[in-house]
Amino acid sequence: MSDAPLAVTNTVRLSNGEIAYAERGSGPPVVFVHGLLVNANLWRKVVPAIADAGFRCIAPDWPLGAHRLPMSPNADLSPPGVARLIAEFLDALDLDDVTVVANDTGGALTQLLMANHPQRIGRVVLTPCDAFEEFFPQPFTPLPTVARWVPGAMWLMTRMLRVPAVQRLPFAFGWVAKRAMPAEIIDSYLSPAHDSRLIRRDAGRFIARVDKKYTLAAAESLRSFGKPVLLVRAEDDKIFRPQLSERLAALLPDARLVIVPDSYTFVSEDQPDELARLVVEFATSTGEVPA
Repeated sequence: MSDAPLAVTNTVRLSNGEIAYAERGSGPPVVFVHGLLVNANLWRKVVPAIADAGFRCIAPDWPLGAHRLPMSPNADLSPPGVARLIAEFLDALDLDDVTVVANDTGGALTQLLMANHPQRIGRVVLTPCDAFEEFFPQPFTPLPTVARWVPGAMWLMTRMLRVPAVQRLPFAFGWVAKRAMPAEIIDSYLSPAHDSRLIRRDAGRFIARVDKKYTLAAAESLRSFGKPVLLVRAEDDKIFRPQLSERLAALLPDARLVIVPDSYTFVSEDQPDELARLVVEFATSTGEVPA
């Protein structure tokens, strides 16, 4: 298993700007959706195994604060706007019967995708993520208010996160991964917003618009989402309560829940081999949960 960063070499121009993405393998498409202040490198440990199993893995840098290409000045970066961007990305690459794999904030965006733009989705894997009234969960709940009302909040946050001691705190990376991430990977997450005013602008626009009304509305629509969903709960998760995945499992018509031991929120960091196995077996089945 390699810990090297993903080679993000492809781009596609959409209505709100350009999206860069890594691609590996051929076969049925698997598209990855990361969360806030990380990028495609979140999936670097699972993409090779899934691609080697016969899938076309596509891991974009979504405009959530660790992307390298700023969006257009008038881009709609609200949660529904980013969900539409994901749908437009699937359209632009002409992907059908897609397996969408999501984590953290990306899971909330994927729920909006499932609710409002389900046409190209074949199945969904939701690893630990926001849902229902927890968008954002603690300790990140104050972020939208801070982004809206505190001048220079994004500038200050990006400076603070460069301090190693701060990175280990719960509101940074301390509660999302059990194992220390390589400095090169953390730098890939933090440098874009630290170095670029336009990337900070994009991140601030998204954070300021986060609201639980979006995930609550999506939950109502998900009652009729009939495609297979695999919910992957991290046994030792410190951010997302077990009740969230249990409620999603009860809400979705065709959902199964599995628990991965010895992992925090970033299952792709802490248990990449197990996550890759679950994705491959789920994507090659008719939706039956892997054993």
